[in-house]
Amino acid sequence: MQDQPRKTLTRPSRPASAKPSETSIPLLDIKPDSLAFSLAGAAQAVAYVLEGTALPQALSKVFAQTDAQPQARGAIQDISYRTMRKVGKVDALLKAMTNKTPEPALLYGLLCCALTLLVRNEGEEAPYEDFVVVDQAVNAASSNSHMVFAKGMVNAVLRRYLREKDELLKLVSKQPAAVWNYPQWWVDQTKAAWPQDWQTILNAGNVAPPMTLRVNQRQTSPQAYLALLAEHGIAASQIGPVAIKLKKPMPVQLIPGFEDGMVSVQDAAAQLAAPLLDIAPGMRVLDACAAPGGKTGHLLELADIDLLALDVDPVRIEKIHNNLARLKLFGAIKDGDASRSGWWGRKPFDRILADVPCTASGVVRRHPDSRWLRRKTDTAQLAALSTRILDNLWRMLAPGGKMLMVTCSVWPAESELQAAAFAERHGAIRLAAPGQLLPSLGNPSDPDNEHDGLFYALFQKPMQN
Repeated sequence: MQDQPRKTLTRPSRPASAKPSETSIPLLDIKPDSLAFSLAGAAQAVAYVLEGTALPQALSKVFAQTDAQPQARGAIQDISYRTMRKVGKVDALLKAMTNKTPEPALLYGLLCCALTLLVRNEGEEAPYEDFVVVDQAVNAASSNSHMVFAKGMVNAVLRRYLREKDELLKLVSKQPAAVWNYPQWWVDQTKAAWPQDWQTILNAGNVAPPMTLRVNQRQTSPQAYLALLAEHGIAASQIGPVAIKLKKPMPVQLIPGFEDGMVSVQDAAAQLAAPLLDIAPGMRVLDACAAPGGKTGHLLELADIDLLALDVDPVRIEKIHNNLARLKLFGAIKDGDASRSGWWGRKPFDRILADVPCTASGVVRRHPDSRWLRRKTDTAQLAALSTRILDNLWRMLAPGGKMLMVTCSVWPAESELQAAAFAERHGAIRLAAPGQLLPSLGNPSDPDNEHDGLFYALFQKPMQN
């Protein structure tokens, strides 16, 4: 993907007169393995998101600032992602319990993170005891020179929630943002696109996604890999041709064979892309907008092809290099804009994978911060960029060649309407493809149906007369 989220949050950010250091983390007398440490780190990550930074980059900054060890990093990341999935509700609760928005953003972030651990959905297991959350949140405030003044407030707000939670939750249940944990425009747009399924789609985005692996068929088979997982005491099941879902997510460093390229982390829906292109040895293949390289690796696992992976972001291109090195596969990698042609050597491609920019509305459960960083106008702007990319890439496709359009959106302007307009504009032959996949949590009667919300359209270029 080529795009980055944009800031739309109206939550407090750093005052104009404040120095940037006022949102950094000078922690004092706090144990690095404590919940207080993790809450402080997560609060800082949330504060960065408030200022317009995507959560993965925010977490990277926090880890660098705190020198957090692996266990603490896992806890900070878990709390941060939980908070992004509930921030609509906890923000409404804070407004109900305070006269004005807590400042600085770091304090607001701490209260959001602590409330997130106290506010539980039906059937949700408590990650920590309530009294532990309150105690450690106060310790987190006490440990930071920018929050120590408000440790009494942190204690009072959290204890008030525990005393009055039934009344408070009933009060905020009348607010759509609190009920769905999305901006109102996002709710409206989803409802308009999918009047029968909008609630299911929104709910799916508020649940932590499963960890799904793609088995590298050059090295092993799904059956053999399941046996290897069983030897290590790791519960898993097969949910696709080469897709293995772990019962419980775990750090990739602990996944058997991961470092040796035996498996990659990739959602089951994303694993459909490479096989749809029907590649054969020797074909010249372009993976446009390729970073971080999951689909690139899958293409190379399927056949010995002449592959070029293209992306406009030099930082994300490094991830493609790392992925292919781990998989022990080779493909050419180039820094280039898929909407332009300066990088193209004029030799046509037999197959093109166009993973075009979109709002990522179909993968919001994996990127829960994106709903708060996006703007309503992004849909049209990104659709226009995708149009330019598709039109540009089409002229690079050989006659009789195939191009696969992929988006991780559930909104028609970025998916079906885009595909239909493209086919009409170019006289492209539209081949069988899954079309719109809505995000699914799976169910016992249909265990294979557990995936993100992706869209696929496959086109073939007519032979010249």
